[in-house]
Amino acid sequence: MERTPITAEGLAALRAELEQLETTARDDMARQIRTAREWGDLKENAEYHAAKDAQAHLETRILRLRDKLAHVEVVEAAGGHVIGFGSTVEVEDEQTGRRATYELVSSLDAKPAEGRIAMDSPVAVALRDRRVDDIAVVSTPRGERRLRVVTVR
Repeated sequence: MERTPITAEGLAALRAELEQLETTARDDMARQIRTAREWGDLKENAEYHAAKDAQAHLETRILRLRDKLAHVEVVEAAGGHVIGFGSTVEVEDEQTGRRATYELVSSLDAKPAEGRIAMDSPVAVALRDRRVDDIAVVSTPRGERRLRVVTVR
């Protein structure tokens, strides 16, 4: 299976989430199930069934995190003035003049609302290997967007 690139920060966050789920969340879930079990007949105990469903979701999330961790590769951020993995880039839309800042990260680290976009996203693909003052052309459903690179760090 292909390795997924991730930052050291992203790896630490995944490990911390897994640790929290395997300890605190599991303990909380066990308490909820014990409490619900004490409320009587399990066949008609909605709280018990809800807690068991929540437990199944928790265990699924744990398995998915373990799988992600088994297939990641920590990649150092690109350095210099060429846009690559880990770069933070400020761009200006040539049509609107609006500026935006993006950090290029792995799909596991991506949070578009926070400006962290996946390396395989259309914007990141267009920006890759560009330098300050280069134009990146991004195809969108509304047509082409031309982004001028303002800064790279």
